[in-house]
Amino acid sequence: MSADHLPSEFEVLIVGTGLPESIIAAACSRIGQKVLHVDRSAYYGGNWASFTFSGLLSWIEEHKHEACNKDEIKEWKDKIQEDEEAILLNTVDKTITNVEVFCFASQDSEDNIQEEGALQLKHDSSVTAAGTEEDSGSSKDCHGQQIQATVTNTVESSPSEDPVRSDSQASAQETDDAPSTQEENHGNMCSTESEKQEAGVTEQVSECTDEKKRKKITYSQIVKEGRRFNVDLTSKLLYAKGSLVDLLIKSNVSRYAEFKNATRILTYQNGKVEQVPCSRADVFASKQLTVVEKRMLMKFLTFCMDYQQHPEEYLDFKDHTFVEFLKMKKLTANLQHFVHHSISMVSETDKTTEGLRATQNFLQCLGRYGNTPFLFPLYGNGEIPQCFCRMCAVFGGIYCLRHAVQCLVVDKETKRCKAVIDTSGMRISCKHFIVEDSYVADEQRKSVQHRQISRAVLITDKSLLKAESDQQISLVTVPPLEPGRPAVRIVELCSSSMTSMQGTYLVHLTCPSSGTAKEDLSLVVSRLFSENVDADEKDADSGVEKPSVLWALYFNMRDSSVAERSSYNLPSNVYVCSGPDSTLGSDHSIKQAESIFGQLFPDEEFCPPAPNPEDIIYDGDGAEAENAGFGAPLGPEHNKPEEGAVPEQEYEKAMSETTEKNTTVTPVSLATCNDSTEEQDTE
Repeated sequence: MSADHLPSEFEVLIVGTGLPESIIAAACSRIGQKVLHVDRSAYYGGNWASFTFSGLLSWIEEHKHEACNKDEIKEWKDKIQEDEEAILLNTVDKTITNVEVFCFASQDSEDNIQEEGALQLKHDSSVTAAGTEEDSGSSKDCHGQQIQATVTNTVESSPSEDPVRSDSQASAQETDDAPSTQEENHGNMCSTESEKQEAGVTEQVSECTDEKKRKKITYSQIVKEGRRFNVDLTSKLLYAKGSLVDLLIKSNVSRYAEFKNATRILTYQNGKVEQVPCSRADVFASKQLTVVEKRMLMKFLTFCMDYQQHPEEYLDFKDHTFVEFLKMKKLTANLQHFVHHSISMVSETDKTTEGLRATQNFLQCLGRYGNTPFLFPLYGNGEIPQCFCRMCAVFGGIYCLRHAVQCLVVDKETKRCKAVIDTSGMRISCKHFIVEDSYVADEQRKSVQHRQISRAVLITDKSLLKAESDQQISLVTVPPLEPGRPAVRIVELCSSSMTSMQGTYLVHLTCPSSGTAKEDLSLVVSRLFSENVDADEKDADSGVEKPSVLWALYFNMRDSSVAERSSYNLPSNVYVCSGPDSTLGSDHSIKQAESIFGQLFPDEEFCPPAPNPEDIIYDGDGAEAENAGFGAPLGPEHNKPEEGAVPEQEYEKAMSETTEKNTTVTPVSLATCNDSTEEQDTE
């Protein structure tokens, strides 16, 4: 809605469209509250958003030159009365730092392709948050304006026949015919045929090399196919029985999104990437484990499923770390690695009970939707906040993007917030206020201790672990490679997840920060990937060819999940939502949203199920009102399916199976899940 036509009074005003804010907005709107939901950005999600490639480049520019246009901000002081005071809010986002961009893909120079917001990056150049480049390229052009770069692309003509195949056949034919030719000509043609054969082999190798070069993905191809990318600022997966999945099903918001099951869990061990056996079928089919290890692992996982029933097994170690507990269980080093880094995914300092609880949660999620405990939303994690925003709008919530709030208006006597003033100078009254952490000014933070998250986003040309199908969604855990370095979590997404173009993978790296993102993650990137696209670099230990990095982005993001409400100097009716944390799931955001909603409306149900459109009963004789905008109401007989027709759900399922016929990643419908399947792999 246009800011000029906004009502002046609401019951709930929410600033920021991240995941917890969007959930609260949907919950409040669902119970009939009048909700206004605003965001200073032009997109939904805040730090939970997903971008196309050109959108991501624009986001990079925005955070390199973060400045507020003061000419567009109208004066607010004349809106404050004598018995009121103002609390200023941030009108720009300061939670993203140390932005660095590297382009390793080659750039063609024949055809011109213009893409709005695309940066023309030099090979191995780095663009930092301060707007500087390591390369001596066009760094001056990076200041003060959004760059529209001219990106080049070469279009290769495709012959009707494969040149390599035809040359091979010709060479083979010449080799077969050589003996008879030599007999007929008494050896006169020996040297001629030999020369031809050598020339054919040379030509074949040359053609193979040329074809391989043609298959190299260039930067211009990435820009041209930029709309096929959906790059998450926050890398998350959904636990199949986690709080977010339960909320999506309960609230009926799951109908707005589609998900895919993560197909495999990998780990980095002994210098190579290996698949982690986590279900019963995986354990007994694994070639990495000995027979004794398989029995030991199954016995331990069975114990973890109901460890509360066997306190004598772990109570003596409740004050010890989970790593020490695994050693006490006499698991082999191989099994300790799998359980610690890939199943429980706890830190080195977490206690035994925390590790057992995490392992149990992992096992309980197996089998509900697939062979791993995790789901990924198609088109990226940015879809989830938008789904809840849609639910809010369906029940009357009003949305206004590119709409910043200048200040909160506080009553001096009651010390409660009564209104806000936006950047257009409009005063909006409200009862309850929810604000995302990045909007709170530093002056209103008493003792807030923020952590940092190191993030990297890579576009690569192949998967970390080759499989029969190239359509894999993989979770990879990399333990600390050096003392003092954090463990790194990698999520590798294929093109069928609708997050990357064909022939590429989108790779997300995440870890708690100990320095800049580049410093924290560069060692892992150099170990697992090749940054030289022109050379087929192989791993020194395994001899397997590494994926090549075509483009890379590094940045640090603020983690405010540890901040308590008492840490903010704000009125009692103003609630603060934290941004994304470094964990794999979203449990903290769900608990925070439910907690804030419970404080606002303690007698109301949190996110009750929304009715399905077909379940709505209209007033009168059960038909829609006349002239509702869709023509005359149709009679009940018109809605009956034709004889032999396929029901809609079965038709969608059949179409889904057809389109995904040759892949291992299939769409998942949360609402149609049969919970009985979860026992198949966990018994």
